Amino acid sequence: MTTLYGLKNCDTCRKSTKWLDRFGIAHRFVDYRDEKPTPEMLVEWARQLGGFPAMVNKSSTTWRQLPDTRKAAASDAEWKLLLREYPQLVRRPVVVTDDGVVTQGFSDNGFKKRFGIA
Repeated sequence: MTTLYGLKNCDTCRKSTKWLDRFGIAHRFVDYRDEKPTPEMLVEWARQLGGFPAMVNKSSTTWRQLPDTRKAAASDAEWKLLLREYPQLVRRPVVVTDDGVVTQGFSDNGFKKRFGIA
């Protein structure tokens, strides 16, 4: 089963779940404010998505309001701490399929390609 990680009040996450429903793809939604990703999950996501900086929505209000010292996370440990403290910084949604493949974001064409729908 596909797992979608995001925020329940996020428009993009809602579009993603509606898309999966429309195409009959079994999934579950996890709000990562309620169920924070484990450090191991964050490391795996970062590995597949191109590193911790690539996972962060740097146009978000939360990011812009962080002190520069927090934005300059230099180690994986600092990134894990930051993303567990502020899960809303993670670009949404994070999509994890049964085969362990992790992708991020939503677009109709991207999801069609991801789930093999013509």
